[in-house]
Amino acid sequence: QVQLVESGGGLVQTGGSLRLSCVSSGRTFNIYTMGWFRQAPGKEREFVTAVSLNANTTYYADSVKGRFTVSRDKAKNTVYLQMTSLKPEDTAVYYCAADFSILVHTTAAAFDYWGQGTQVTVSS
Repeated sequence: QVQLVESGGGLVQTGGSLRLSCVSSGRTFNIYTMGWFRQAPGKEREFVTAVSLNANTTYYADSVKGRFTVSRDKAKNTVYLQMTSLKPEDTAVYYCAADFSILVHTTAAAFDYWGQGTQVTVSS
């Protein structure tokens, strides 16, 4: 079993920054890819970013490229999402996800474990 816990969400004004954290516990040794997804009210779950085991391969959705940065501290079993230049359209519940596959997937269906989510609200 793997447990994921996100934190760091909150309310921020347009142009502000937030740093999300995701701590994994349990049987984490088989995790290869860690990803971040988000889901806004009335919308489908959307890929945000993913990072591979070596933390050197990253993928970003076009909507966040240049504004968000994902990093991974393997020793701490923690993944971070640094969000800058936030926009109202970034408002969503942000979910951390873990994938056991030795491939970096960017679709929600490919991920095996999910956190409870943390709310990010960007005001106009």
